[in-house]
Amino acid sequence: MNLLFQSIRRAPPRENAHRFLNLFPILIGFAIILVALTIHEAAHAWTADKLGDPTARLLGRVSLNPIVHIDPIGTVLLPLLAAYSGLPIIGWAKPVPVNISRLRHHRRDFMLVAAAGPVSNLLQALVFALVFRTIYSTSDVDLIPAILRLAVETNLLLAFFNLIPIPPLDGGNVLAGLLPPDAARVLDSVRPFGFILLYALMLTGVLTALILPPTDFFLRLLLL
Repeated sequence: MNLLFQSIRRAPPRENAHRFLNLFPILIGFAIILVALTIHEAAHAWTADKLGDPTARLLGRVSLNPIVHIDPIGTVLLPLLAAYSGLPIIGWAKPVPVNISRLRHHRRDFMLVAAAGPVSNLLQALVFALVFRTIYSTSDVDLIPAILRLAVETNLLLAFFNLIPIPPLDGGNVLAGLLPPDAARVLDSVRPFGFILLYALMLTGVLTALILPPTDFFLRLLLL
């Protein structure tokens, strides 16, 4: 986000544009995470439908319309506050309902449904990185590469945040599918307290230590 601010400041100044220039990075950051979360949730819904559970499709969640996926706090308030303060932008959308009993292979397919979200963010990061490499080598404007770089970083942050193995995050559901049934039930018992654990990790700095190293590593790898 700081890179985006710097790129905008290097653009030619215009009269009466000061407020717009201050607001523009916030709007760009919000738009990026809105797209990232929309595709993330649509990927969950599409995968569940393909594996036998039409619940999300019948509720209109196999959609790239952001409105059907928005969570007021996780999709709007938190990302806007993060963008305004210059912090890494993460968030969440309205969970996709999955009826495990309708999946053809209950445990395996639920794991695949959970994995679809973070995988979609990794694929988005890859696409934005490929466009970044093309634009960066041909464009004299700093703003566009800065936006693309932020899109790569945001999607990597979302992917690795969601892969933390604590239910109800996707990583917890993926881990439950890999564990023996008894161990999976023990892990699932943590689900009611999952967000309390996440807030504890956030306040102690452990969350940052978990997601920033892989994010930085893949950011450098993709944008070399």
